[in-house]
Amino acid sequence: MSLKCGIVGLPNVGKSTLFNCISSGKAQSANFPFCTIEPNLGSTNVPDKRLDVLTEICKPKRTIPATVDIVDIAGLVKGASKGEGLGNQFLANIRETDAILHVLRCFDDGNIVHVDGSVDPVRDKEVVDAELQIKDLETVESRLAKVQKQAKVGGDKDAKKLTDLLERYREALVQGKSCRTVELLNEEEAAMAKDLYLLTNKPVMYICNVDEASASSGNAYVDAVREATKDENAEILIIAAKTESEIAEIEEYEDRQMFLEELGLEESGVVRLIQGAYRLLGLQTFFTAGADECRAWTISKGDKAPKAAGVIHSDFEKGFIRAEVIKYEDFVKYKSESAVRAVGKLSTEGKEYVVQDGDIMHFLFNV
Repeated sequence: MSLKCGIVGLPNVGKSTLFNCISSGKAQSANFPFCTIEPNLGSTNVPDKRLDVLTEICKPKRTIPATVDIVDIAGLVKGASKGEGLGNQFLANIRETDAILHVLRCFDDGNIVHVDGSVDPVRDKEVVDAELQIKDLETVESRLAKVQKQAKVGGDKDAKKLTDLLERYREALVQGKSCRTVELLNEEEAAMAKDLYLLTNKPVMYICNVDEASASSGNAYVDAVREATKDENAEILIIAAKTESEIAEIEEYEDRQMFLEELGLEESGVVRLIQGAYRLLGLQTFFTAGADECRAWTISKGDKAPKAAGVIHSDFEKGFIRAEVIKYEDFVKYKSESAVRAVGKLSTEGKEYVVQDGDIMHFLFNV
């Protein structure tokens, strides 16, 4: 499965700097609003030391990590839901993403203008939230008008269930709350919610963009963001985007790590961001490993073996027979599939097997 994250926020908060830091693309970054017009598209490998270990053991012809697609979307301003700035374009681009990386400016710098004249990340957050909520309210009310008729005239049970969900969304939005705050009753509602593609229903990570001195500990701006988002069940990441972009330019791994240690950080912001996105979306990794290829694959937590097989190829899922599974720790200990098999540590699993993070899998199928 392909993970797509959209970087959003007001103009001049560091979105494009962050994009350049975490993706293979190079976005324009300048000190004026709407520097980004068209969305910048890039991708980055999902860092996973386990894949490096498997590569060292198997010595394959190629190693393929999982990837995350990153979209740097034009800055949003107040009135975007009514078409102000690049509003309509912004809203269309964000609708296509799996998760939102909401960048908040948490640093002072007189040389970088703020679109609203002062630094206040909580206010900035509320501006973006309000615009997305207004757009969602339009979507909900338009859909509600249609399904209410179906529920009343035709006695459509599915329409009645959707009506109930839409009415709860409308109530939340009218109160200035995002759709993600509405508790879903069951998997059926979750499926209906997904089909609505509501902007404020997307998982969000708030990225507090700080100065270099605050990279490890945060600052008063970050504390204010934490307080404002404490009821949202959202991820918060502190990152000094400008500094991280400079670190990303350093070629030698040891030099990069030394730079990070000087900042009081164990891992780069890129690693922490991707790990946070995986937690946010409930994702995990399984591997295929052999002489030809070692590869990481992304699936959702709770996925069963046939669905994991389908990530590799749809035919694998359709004709799934069984899966041979090796735990990562066992593969590292015994160094090969044959050795693992010899000590009885390779298991054969059927359609109901729930894949675990780090599983090394081989699928048998027939089509």
